[in-house]
Amino acid sequence: DFREGLRSLLQSWGHRVEEASGGAEGLEIVRRRRPEIVLIDLGLPGIDGYAVARALRSTPGGEELLLVAITGYGRVSDRRRAQEAGFDAHLTKPVSLPQLAALLVAKR
Repeated sequence: DFREGLRSLLQSWGHRVEEASGGAEGLEIVRRRRPEIVLIDLGLPGIDGYAVARALRSTPGGEELLLVAITGYGRVSDRRRAQEAGFDAHLTKPVSLPQLAALLVAKR
């Protein structure tokens, strides 16, 4: 439900959205489509969001991506682990829409 709502919101803001149900699928989409911004849940099935971020950062052009963790994991240790994995930002659910909008506008 969250992913569907987020997709609808982002599209209403004028963004093109691709979505994946797991880490491996997400990696394939990013490698194929080359987006500027990737929103990643940390608790993905299969390959978790931390591994996805590390994999994306290690690919050519990966340093240019804006990687945003969107998660229910909000402890200080979770934020530190996300930063170490290569995330640029960490948003805890329920996501602050003004904070999300500010990240997206800053990348444009």
